Amino acid sequence: MRLDRFLSETSALTRSLAKRALKNGEVTLNGEPIKQAATHIDTAQDEVRLNGERLELVGLRYIMLHKPKDVECTARRGLYPRVIDIIDEPKVERLQPVGRLDVDTTGLLLLTDDGQWSHRVTSPRHRCAKVYLAELAEPMEGEAAQQAVERVAEGLLLEGEETPTQPATLRFITPQQAELTITEGRYHQVKRMFAALGNHVEALHRHSIGSLALPDDLAPGEWRALTQEEIDSF
Repeated sequence: MRLDRFLSETSALTRSLAKRALKNGEVTLNGEPIKQAATHIDTAQDEVRLNGERLELVGLRYIMLHKPKDVECTARRGLYPRVIDIIDEPKVERLQPVGRLDVDTTGLLLLTDDGQWSHRVTSPRHRCAKVYLAELAEPMEGEAAQQAVERVAEGLLLEGEETPTQPATLRFITPQQAELTITEGRYHQVKRMFAALGNHVEALHRHSIGSLALPDDLAPGEWRALTQEEIDSF
């Protein structure tokens, strides 16, 4: 890898700032000052330091976050903090949410810089189940609840769409708290499904994706790296 590219990959420097740092003598290669941006290095063996601090390439990362309310799954800065603002990692801007959660939705969010892995998790072809807990504005019980369960199992036609949702599983924990398991990721899908049932979601929480459930000891705003077993489960 070219030295200036390595510097930009492993630090906050852009390619142009990396060249300036080299020119100013701020970079050493295997203990010797170096100024040639086009120098090719062995990233596995050569030691590069910027102002005395050793630089190393960041590998692929797989992270679970307990997303709190009022945090956005976006790269743009807006009215709310971004999920990547919560995570203390180098080159955090490279991490992308694996499927998004609305700003007011809480729960399990995966982030990675591995595009192929992200696609495996989100692709409709893989039918990865996602479990949501919804607090409803109106209670649903008795025959109304049973009809809702049956309609969800058959597939709902959402407003503005031409094809119904894939069969899903609805279970009522209480008349106003429901667990919904879906295998798709349509825009605002859970909220729109309950709207199609004549109800409104007051609060929404994602509990699990595939076999990976949000741990009880991971508080809102906390995150951790996935284990290799968890990564491989997808």
